[in-house]
Amino acid sequence: MTATANAIRWENLGLDPVIVDLGFFQLRWYSLAYLAGIVIGWWYLLKLLAQPGAPMARRHADDMVFYATLGIILGGRLGYVLFYRPLYYLENPLEIPMVMEGGMSFHGGVIGVSLGILWMARRHGLDWLRIHDYVACCIPFGLFLGRLANFVNAELWGRATDVPWAVIFPTGGEIARHPSQLYEAFLEGFVLFLVLAFMFWRTQARYKPGMLVGTFVLGYGLSRFFVEFFREADEHLMEFARITHLHMGQWLSLPMILIGLYLILTATRRTARVRPVPADGAAAS
Repeated sequence: MTATANAIRWENLGLDPVIVDLGFFQLRWYSLAYLAGIVIGWWYLLKLLAQPGAPMARRHADDMVFYATLGIILGGRLGYVLFYRPLYYLENPLEIPMVMEGGMSFHGGVIGVSLGILWMARRHGLDWLRIHDYVACCIPFGLFLGRLANFVNAELWGRATDVPWAVIFPTGGEIARHPSQLYEAFLEGFVLFLVLAFMFWRTQARYKPGMLVGTFVLGYGLSRFFVEFFREADEHLMEFARITHLHMGQWLSLPMILIGLYLILTATRRTARVRPVPADGAAAS
């Protein structure tokens, strides 16, 4: 009771998920977070490509934004449908396209973006793994803003706790909870960005195909796996978590951890394969 009495109430923070409400149209922070993450990521990608050894030209980056956006939306939505609520959407298939009502999977979004990169690289004869390295450096922006938007939406909250910074969310009952959205924003967004930025700007990591994307995949997998211990499982996956002793997010993060380790450990042997992209944007043979 004392912990609940001393907890921070979400309502007292002055937050509102909706920025603009015209009745027939709503602009929400969650939608803006997606848009801002893509735009800022694009801007940062251009800064990375301006450095020596870039795997693609500016015109490829413009195409990359288009494919990445499709991958985020389609992959994120289909990932949520398949990984988190397959039976529900099997019975309600007409709700699958209703993205604005919520339900996106980061793991599905990663798969979607990767497929977009593979398609673009194949079309232009570019090194798909090195493009992954550069794109991976840009993703933490979206992760950071997306998790902050989750907090503003009072969703995906954590387990009950008595820590001084516990929050009582309006959708989580009169229970003081971990603000696990902020934990994820810090680790997956802020910390992971700093690690990748240091590796790109201060080391030779960008000349070792797979090193940067491997670090991102490993870092995200470890961060998500760790934070899930403080996060409440989705209501419809409570039984799954009880039976398997891990949340769905943790199971989906395990392959990422293994793939990340593999890419990092094998990156050095791929260094000799790096080829520059000529100024006209055509891939080198």
